[in-house]
Amino acid sequence: MWTRTEEALVFGRGMRLLAGAMTVACMVLVGPSAPSGALSGRSLPVTAVREAVPNRVMTWNICNPCNVSNAGRAAEIATYAPQVIGLQEACVRDVERIREYLESLHGLVYHVEYGTVLQDWSRCGGVPWSPGAFGQAVLSAAPMTDRVSVEYPDGGSEDRGYMAVTTTVDGQRVRVFNTHLAQRRQEEVRADQVGVLAAEVARYDRAVVLGDFNAVPDAPELAPMWELAADTDPGCRPSPAGTCEPTTDWQSKFDYVFPRGMAPLEHGVRPTSYSDHHLVHADLGPA
Repeated sequence: MWTRTEEALVFGRGMRLLAGAMTVACMVLVGPSAPSGALSGRSLPVTAVREAVPNRVMTWNICNPCNVSNAGRAAEIATYAPQVIGLQEACVRDVERIREYLESLHGLVYHVEYGTVLQDWSRCGGVPWSPGAFGQAVLSAAPMTDRVSVEYPDGGSEDRGYMAVTTTVDGQRVRVFNTHLAQRRQEEVRADQVGVLAAEVARYDRAVVLGDFNAVPDAPELAPMWELAADTDPGCRPSPAGTCEPTTDWQSKFDYVFPRGMAPLEHGVRPTSYSDHHLVHADLGPA
């Protein structure tokens, strides 16, 4: 006969074994966990890593505040698998989720650097004493170095800036800039911002400038950028006669890819339900 103490020990051990068995069974049935909000609970096997297109770059204002799925945003980016992606209106937490989904759901592995200009609790969550960061981010399939983040002296109605990194595009080291200029009807502010940006871009023989410039191609404030490089849209030039493909839901071209010391080979625009700006992507080659 067992004492009450012995019975309790045996019973407790049996319950622990049963709980362990149930946990294993659940893991087999459910599979590995995925980040919250994923389109699928299954992660890709380790061997399912995809290669980014080595000469493809993309710019996308992902819209904020917008209540949309980061898994959906990642799926849109993965459609083109660019080597470099410049995001605007980006919260750090959203970028981290997008990056996780690109890897776990699409097999695309990216490095990330941030050029945020705001600590914004209302837009990016967090808590009052540790708000989320908001601004620009660059994802790159190759490592990035020499990151700088510059806030424009005058942001207009909201702080704005640019970031820059050095990375690899088409097998060549390239300085990549990502910017978001002042909102519409602030032409003089944007003119000053472009002056700051263009002066830095001009220092590099090989560069790519990505971003939401909040201005149409023939806007006078964009003249310094056009002097440095042409947009990758082959029909788009800074004149009313230009046939620029719209990059926003209101049928304006605000988003640009300016390559310097590199030649555009292909240009595309993809409307998306995840933002009021379209994805703009371009393949680049030697000048």
